[in-house]
Amino acid sequence: MIINILAGGPLEQVPELDTYSAKNGTWVGVDRGVFTLLSKGIVPDIAFGDFDSVTAAEWQLIRQKVESLKKYKPEKNETDMEIALNWAIEQNPSEIRIFGCTGGRLDHLLANIQLLLKPLFSGSGCEIHLIDKQNTVFVKGPGIYKIKRIQEKMYTSFLPLTLEVKGITLEGFKYPLNDCHISIGSTLCISNELINEEGTFSFSEGILIVVRSRD
Repeated sequence: MIINILAGGPLEQVPELDTYSAKNGTWVGVDRGVFTLLSKGIVPDIAFGDFDSVTAAEWQLIRQKVESLKKYKPEKNETDMEIALNWAIEQNPSEIRIFGCTGGRLDHLLANIQLLLKPLFSGSGCEIHLIDKQNTVFVKGPGIYKIKRIQEKMYTSFLPLTLEVKGITLEGFKYPLNDCHISIGSTLCISNELINEEGTFSFSEGILIVVRSRD
């Protein structure tokens, strides 16, 4: 099962959602993202939020259309996105895709990137991808991973999310590496490119943010 989550970020950063709809997919709306889904003809299976970013008329439409609606007070210890993501992880999906999380408030963006760590800490094993029109972001723990070339997102960057990432090896890339250590703040692994249809990256310690992007 794939779970798609749409938050309430700027619409100009949200890709065409029809591309990501699938027969085994579940749609989740978060706050204003619920109204955005409805406006695109997608009725979410479940919705979360305090809904302080929608108008009274929009809220009435949401109440009419969405059967499973989880409404919270604005004053709470978790963001609407974290609540929705916790629910999604509990469903044991193979993949979670998050949209509508970029292009707005920087504090929310940084928090959402950190939320990508949840499967690593919980041991759930599901993949979480944060996706907008220009980027796909995910995180990885130590291991060996295959990565395929994406024509529309030619650049691949690797950024340390821990103080150090050790033993980075990149194969099949324009700028290969062999058993390299990088510290947080390093830009060594920014804007690399696959030279083959498929490559590999591996490392032995730390956590990496992986960004697939285009100009």
